[in-house]
Amino acid sequence: MGKVIMVLVIAILVIVIVLIIALAIVHTRRLRQEVEIYTPVGSMVNVNGSQMHVFSAGDAEQTALVFLSGHGTSSPTMDFKPLWNKLQGEYRVSVVERPGYGWSTHSGKPRDIETMLEETREALRLAGETPPYVLLPHSMAGLEALYWASKHPQEVRAIIGLDPCTPDSIDLLPPFRTVQLNFMYLISRLGLPRYIPDADIDTYLPLMQYEGFLEHDRASYRSLLYRSSFTRDMLNELRYLTQNAATVAEQAIPHDTPMLFFLSKEQEHVASGWERVMTSYLLQIENSELVPLETSHYLHHDKADQIVERIRLFIDNTRSVHTDPEKPRP
Repeated sequence: MGKVIMVLVIAILVIVIVLIIALAIVHTRRLRQEVEIYTPVGSMVNVNGSQMHVFSAGDAEQTALVFLSGHGTSSPTMDFKPLWNKLQGEYRVSVVERPGYGWSTHSGKPRDIETMLEETREALRLAGETPPYVLLPHSMAGLEALYWASKHPQEVRAIIGLDPCTPDSIDLLPPFRTVQLNFMYLISRLGLPRYIPDADIDTYLPLMQYEGFLEHDRASYRSLLYRSSFTRDMLNELRYLTQNAATVAEQAIPHDTPMLFFLSKEQEHVASGWERVMTSYLLQIENSELVPLETSHYLHHDKADQIVERIRLFIDNTRSVHTDPEKPRP
């Protein structure tokens, strides 16, 4: 009986392994097909040995808004569309996709804050964009935006953060489980998420219901989910997170850079003390605003209209101060 059970167990394992290999082969073939169908909507530029995707729209003579995605966002260009779609008529908008994100290829380079910032700056330059910029970082990209404003203040007109990280906020985040992240990396590379039912995909990706998406957008969004989720570059960013926060903390606080932070109530539940830390940071900024919102961490999905309206007001105020030094700060 023991031998029979052992044979059955081995047979089941072999079947499972063969099935996984078959699914992975199908996934690889479909990725190759999708690369030809769902092509980049912006410019591909060669930076530091990787092809980086930069999407831009709007009049180049207008104020330039640069969107920087949070950690793990598989398609930054699509993710930010609820905002840039409403802003492109009034401003120049750009979305920079870091290596391993969206249409950008993977990189074997270190993910320290200095390397990532220089890659972003060079990608924008090669795509034909010129500073000064208004930066719109989401989540962990807040560190890059603050570092940018500190190192190159002449290039940053203002920062509009979407639940942005500051150096002190990193300690509030739940610890990252390496084993779980590596498992998700393996699952993604095998292509198993491709077989998630459509109804579950819509639950996992509520942005699929965004009215501004065309059918091609939705299909492209799903394709990028299968291609650029839990990439090696994303995992490496987490390994550098504490070091990057310390590097930003060592820099001078950009007191003169106007800042507007939108905070989600959900993030306060995930990282207790989030609003307190953000408030403390903004108290050191000469021109700053904080807007709490009853929504999720991807607050630009649910509150795009409200956020866009406040962005317009904030940029108008900072522009008037910039052009009229005698005018009192708002």
